[in-house]
Amino acid sequence: MSAFFYGTLMHPEILKRVIGNDGSHLYICPAVLLEFTRHRIKGADYPGIVPYATGLRVLFDDELDRKACSVRGTMVTGLTASDIALLDTFEGDEYTKKTVHLHPLAELVALADHKMTVSAPATPLPPDAELRAPVEVDTYVYNDISALMRDVWDFDDFVAKNAWKWYGPGARARG
Repeated sequence: MSAFFYGTLMHPEILKRVIGNDGSHLYICPAVLLEFTRHRIKGADYPGIVPYATGLRVLFDDELDRKACSVRGTMVTGLTASDIALLDTFEGDEYTKKTVHLHPLAELVALADHKMTVSAPATPLPPDAELRAPVEVDTYVYNDISALMRDVWDFDDFVAKNAWKWYGPGARARG
């Protein structure tokens, strides 16, 4: 099974902690989900995404440019039924699992070989005509739009300030 992660689960150590194994069966690549926006959640370290059309009615005064109404994250393949069950529990009732179509931005690599380069600036998105073919995956869409802030959630900021809370010996449960 394949999934798109756009928040805390983009961090390989957090993903491995949640699924309870070393992830040696997983493959990962950067990807982009078009027509969605990622936001900070009031009082939380983790983000939520909503379809751009939904957010436009509630969160924004004006239309956004292409970059702002797309979400970069990671596509993970090879997830087992057990992994998915643990991910569903982790996400809880704050999110609804939805099937979406995303565009991979690179080739898949083994999670074990993945090097997380947090400080590397994202390359510009290619024009739509140059994007790789869409891939169908599941992702978790945030349910309570009223809890979302207009602010965009930033992965680099999360890694610098909060990721340590989510993995390793001192990790605490989300919530």
